[in-house]
Amino acid sequence: MSLAAKWNEIYKKKDLKPTASYVLEQYQHLLPSQGTALDLACGQGGNAILLAKAGLTVSAWDISEVAIEQLSSLAQSHSLVVNAQVRDVLKNPPEKNSLDVLVVSFFLDRSICKVLLAALKPNGLVFYQTYCQMKTEQKGPKNKSYLLADNELLTLFEGMKVRVYSDEALLGDHAKGFRNQAFLVAER
Repeated sequence: MSLAAKWNEIYKKKDLKPTASYVLEQYQHLLPSQGTALDLACGQGGNAILLAKAGLTVSAWDISEVAIEQLSSLAQSHSLVVNAQVRDVLKNPPEKNSLDVLVVSFFLDRSICKVLLAALKPNGLVFYQTYCQMKTEQKGPKNKSYLLADNELLTLFEGMKVRVYSDEALLGDHAKGFRNQAFLVAER
């Protein structure tokens, strides 16, 4: 089964209830008042919807045709403009210096991180959130290739100005805090 077919099957079974990632929801006040934004590997597009409501010119890309159809329908029902495209981001990543805002949640392919960083315009922001290897619960991927090592987001986007970062790992009271995932807001 191809990767696109796998994700099409997943989204066919999912209710249409997309939500924005925690990092974007909590730190949306850092968004510029205008500019271009990309929700990369967008799924049903919760991030894209939030970005469009914030007044940005939004593109949303995913390998799943089903997810893109769901997002397009949702955006239309909210009278929002989102340029939603079926796109393999590894084969066709964003162009250099093309984005003011890049949002990536629950997608990790280390080979594309330098290209993503280069896609940001000067002072562009990346909002990135995904699962970690050091988890308190078995949520998210099981394959370590898709899980962040301790503090890995800081090295993947090295050279950027870190504005917000969280990776609580296994410290302290596991019933409190933001667990199982790391997030970053950084400025080029």
